[in-house]
Amino acid sequence: MRTVTYFFIFLNLSLAVFEEPAVYPLPFLVTSLVEVLCLLVFFGRLTHFAKVTFRNVFWKDTKNICIMVAILLSLTDLAIYGVLRIYNVSSIRWSRIVRPIFLINFAESRQIRRAFRSIRNTLPEITYVFLLFMFSLLMFSLMALKLFGERNLQTAEGLPYFKNYLGIVFDLYVLVTTANSPDVMMPAFDFSSWYALFFIAFVIVNTYIFMSLFLAVVYNNYKKHLKNEIRKLAYMKHRKMIEAFNLLKEEEGAQFVVREARWKELVKLVAPDISSSHRELLLRISDDEQKGFIDKKSFVQLADLLNIQVVTLKIRSHPLNQWMPRVYKSAVSQFLRSMVRHRGFVWTYDVIILINAVFIALDEASPYISYAEWVFLALYITEILLKVYTYEPRAFFGKNQFWNWFDTLIIFAALTATILNTTLKSTTKYNSQQILDIVFILRVLRLIRIVDSIQRFRVIMNTLINIVPTMLTFGGLTLVVYCVFAIIGMELFHGKIQFFPANSNAPYALECGNPALKDSLFARGKYCKNNFNNFVSSFIVLMELTVVNQWHVFANGFAKVTVQPAKLYFIAFHIVMVIIIVNIFVSFILEAFFVEYSLEKSEVETAIEQKIQELGMGVQEDKLQDEQLLDNMESDEHDLEGEGGTKRQTKGLVFKIASKRYRTVDALLQRMFEAEIPLEDEGPSFEEILNLSPAPAVPSNLTSECAA
Repeated sequence: MRTVTYFFIFLNLSLAVFEEPAVYPLPFLVTSLVEVLCLLVFFGRLTHFAKVTFRNVFWKDTKNICIMVAILLSLTDLAIYGVLRIYNVSSIRWSRIVRPIFLINFAESRQIRRAFRSIRNTLPEITYVFLLFMFSLLMFSLMALKLFGERNLQTAEGLPYFKNYLGIVFDLYVLVTTANSPDVMMPAFDFSSWYALFFIAFVIVNTYIFMSLFLAVVYNNYKKHLKNEIRKLAYMKHRKMIEAFNLLKEEEGAQFVVREARWKELVKLVAPDISSSHRELLLRISDDEQKGFIDKKSFVQLADLLNIQVVTLKIRSHPLNQWMPRVYKSAVSQFLRSMVRHRGFVWTYDVIILINAVFIALDEASPYISYAEWVFLALYITEILLKVYTYEPRAFFGKNQFWNWFDTLIIFAALTATILNTTLKSTTKYNSQQILDIVFILRVLRLIRIVDSIQRFRVIMNTLINIVPTMLTFGGLTLVVYCVFAIIGMELFHGKIQFFPANSNAPYALECGNPALKDSLFARGKYCKNNFNNFVSSFIVLMELTVVNQWHVFANGFAKVTVQPAKLYFIAFHIVMVIIIVNIFVSFILEAFFVEYSLEKSEVETAIEQKIQELGMGVQEDKLQDEQLLDNMESDEHDLEGEGGTKRQTKGLVFKIASKRYRTVDALLQRMFEAEIPLEDEGPSFEEILNLSPAPAVPSNLTSECAA
């Protein structure tokens, strides 16, 4: 259902590509039928959700009301637009702006809703800083008007300099983003060097102090509300686990417990995908003394046990050890395998990669450089063959072995492309530039391997991998904002600016098809292709505005072809996207790195590792030999033959905790707060949990914390 829902959500959003103004125009009947189909699916999904939800809960949920209103508005607008189209009356599809509501409000998009709640909760504090910033901007603009307005200065384009107050406000706001620096200062600076002090003071106060204040306020409030959200989840899970225990408990002497048979039945139901050996391991942890039952404390930790990824390592011998045991166990073979496992082997190939980087940068026309490429390819292929010979192949190409897959695919793709390119050059006069481009790209991609060889780089890479799920959340958040502003931009600026090829003889081709842009920076910069004539072009323009550089040229250009208040559109986008959303994203990155560097193993993880070692079925992650080469590898030889001191096993299973790189930041943050909740405390009620207000720490008196 989640996949189907997301498919139709994105299908509904993608209709903007095929509707007027369209990149690939389709008949109105086709797009309208597809939209009706999407709305029917949304209504069916909502009905399905209502069937499995209590009626009073369903109708109190704001997101369900939003979806129903969005469906009703879309159908109404579609019907009105269709009727007006029949009578050749032009109108606006205003309901397209509500399409992102479906992406936000369906139950599957809870992470995006959390991000929007963070923005909503942060807005009050941002508003106070923004008002103070605007006061400073207006004051400096008034000073600029009095200082420069009567001196008859002109800009580089020959226009009056700082004559209009609203124009000054806009120019100084652009200066805050540094997009027009130092151009905006030069007329005054040319007149008198002392006037540079005014702009220096403005930049220090508004660019460095106020923009840093924005980040500080956004980060502080985002962190506070994020913790509150996760605290609610922690309380909710804690309370539900206690309620589950109360449903399943049986009396055993002076305490209540859950019997082993019932515990096994429960785990098999809630986690059907884990292996029986994994399930037995969890039972041994929960029933440490093997009494035949699980007490309350151990039962409440069951959710945490199931959330921790335990890798089951199957003891396998190398196929060559089975086919040719005498050869594989010979002295020469053992020496070769020990050499491959040695760190010096990794360092040697790191040096080879760096030398290869120098050769890539050299002139390809030299025949010696071309021959050297074959030498490097041979060395890389030899490396892969030696690793496959040393490590068990199924483990070497395990599902978590990203770098092994990456190396192999890149090397063999480069080999194939190089052979094909050499063959074409030797047999025909045809020189395929596309194949050459592929070869060059594959050569450069090989240099990425060195990233995983340096410890500090790996910490950064682990953090980046951990925040990928949340980066996708912010990607969805950005998609929503882009969709809304793209649709508004198309309605405001569609057809105002046109792009013409360089050799076009069309009138006003150099002015982007609009005489109002004559001699403008927009036309001189050849920005004509940056327009709102279709959905894709609008997205590209919004991406360029997010980067900020030259955004004032866009704003002035579109203001010239419409009206001056059109600049408010670009200012609004800058405030929403750059000041708020980008700062929230930066806040999350900061929090993710703090968590990655500071958080140690949890009590539950420690208990799992201890039990694994007690059972003699363990291998410690930090004792794996050559982590850079095969981190988190599901193999027997790599895990059990290293110098870490773990004894070699020849059959059966071993376990270990999965690598930190596969834990999400949200899960780590939730663990931080759960550690602060005492076991005997059942916490507030569901209603009180939902009304918890943000606080810097979990209070000892929970009822006083809850909102009335």
